[in-house]
Amino acid sequence: MSGANFMKLSFASRSENESFARVAVAAFVSQLDPTLNELTDIKTVVSEAVTNCIIHGYDNDPNGIVTIAAEIEGDTVRITVEDEGAGIADLEQARQPLYTSKPELERSGMGFTIMENFMDEVDVTSAPGAGTKIRMVKRIESKKALYN
Repeated sequence: MSGANFMKLSFASRSENESFARVAVAAFVSQLDPTLNELTDIKTVVSEAVTNCIIHGYDNDPNGIVTIAAEIEGDTVRITVEDEGAGIADLEQARQPLYTSKPELERSGMGFTIMENFMDEVDVTSAPGAGTKIRMVKRIESKKALYN
């Protein structure tokens, strides 16, 4: 992390904390002067990742802990969202569009697909009973470059 700016926060796995997480990360990333679309993309992927932790990792148990770390180096932001919950038995299946392990909740099953479409890189590690870690990377275009 030499030279990189970073932040880290942990919070209870409560659905009301999802908006807190997205705003906190957006505020941190705003120092790169992202476009509105870039900021919206980042807020969306944070929401998707945190919601996955709460609903799938902890099965809506408010006693779990979700941890988010963000790092800025140059024009690149790296975001990690992790839980210590149930983990994912079949990661390949979980990453398929429209797959959801909670169809009774009318979930779209598009969380990982959205993350992959909005970020430059998405890496997921998980093991049953050992939680899930989602690492995402996005290069922020300079607004100055857009106007020149």
